Formats: sequence, C-alpha cells, structure tokens
Amino acid sequence: MSPNKANDDELGAIPKIDKIIHEPARLVIMAHLFVVDSADFLFLQRQTGLTWGNISSHVSKLENAGYIAVEKEFIDKKPHTTLQLTKEGRAAFQEYRTNMKQVFEDLPE
Repeated sequence: MSPNKANDDELGAIPKIDKIIHEPARLVIMAHLFVVDSADFLFLQRQTGLTWGNISSHVSKLENAGYIAVEKEFIDKKPHTTLQLTKEGRAAFQEYRTNMKQVFEDLPE
C-alpha cells in the first residue's frame, strides 16, 4: 500500500470535500441558492452580508465551475442579476452535504 493511500484512508471523507464550495462565502451562497429556485443579487447580498465585490468574485468562481447560472437583464433601465444553481451545482452541493456529514460521523467520540 502506498503512503498516500494510507493517508487517504485515515482522512476518511475529508479528501472528497469540494474545495470550491467549502470556502465560507461560496458555501453560504450555495446554501442560499440550494433552497430557492433562483435569487437576485440584492437578495443574496442582504441574506449573506457580503459586499457587492465579494459576492461578485465568488459568484464568478462558482459560475466558472458550472455550479451557478447567471442571468443579467435590465428592468426599468436598471441592471438586474438573477442567480440559480445549475443541475451540476445542485448535485455538487448535495454531494458536499453528504461528504460533510460523513466527515463528522467518522470522528471518534
């Protein structure tokens, strides 16, 4: 058995944790989008307490990963951005939840 294999076995589900989702700001964005069909940018800003620039940066990373779809339009000449989880994003978040539960179940009491 290779040394890396032994370490992976000892770490249990930890190596399976999606690092893109695991970052706290992205986790809170994904969690909010998981429970709704879609949300606009201002809703996420109010719910998360993150700044416009912070949300924008993290949404870009999630969009590049294929986890979030971003739709931009104008309503009454004002920009309006709507976000929603993609099918892949919803599956990735569900897998993340499962893996995190496993991490805590694997801890000795």
